[in-house]
Amino acid sequence: MKIAVIVGSTRPKRLGSAVGAWVLEQAEQHGGAEFTLLEVADFDLGTNYEQSTDKSYEEPSTQRWSDVVDEFDGYVFVTPEYNHGLPAPMKSAVDLLYTEWAGKAVAFVGYGGVGAARAVEQWRMVVANLGLLGVRQALHLQMADDFEDDRVAPLPKRTGEMKSVLDQLVELTATLRG
Repeated sequence: MKIAVIVGSTRPKRLGSAVGAWVLEQAEQHGGAEFTLLEVADFDLGTNYEQSTDKSYEEPSTQRWSDVVDEFDGYVFVTPEYNHGLPAPMKSAVDLLYTEWAGKAVAFVGYGGVGAARAVEQWRMVVANLGLLGVRQALHLQMADDFEDDRVAPLPKRTGEMKSVLDQLVELTATLRG
């Protein structure tokens, strides 16, 4: 069973990379699946808007994204919150695909002023329309509590919260795989 940790921010000095690395570390300690870190920024998707129901794309960057996403059985979306919403580059990357997401599990790790709570709630609506099934538990890292000098420094309780998210994700992913 393979689960991707997808970092959605593409900003040059993004905190998402450090959050994603922390999530990956927690996931590897948790076990139950093979975990891989992916960064939307590494796929040079730009503003591609093509879609396909047969996983065949004209743009090489979209085809590469499709092929990589399709390899996984479940996902952890690592999302910031920008202006009370989800990040546009991540939303665009998710919207490019459909068939690749359908029938798979997803969990959310948000980070920002309020732990990206609003972005996570928006993601829940988006992924439901793609046929992804979201786990109930989410992790919300808050700038005031879980970061020091622009680096990730989660409160000790976050490790247990992350474990709960991963427990639910691994279980749901296994169930969906049958």
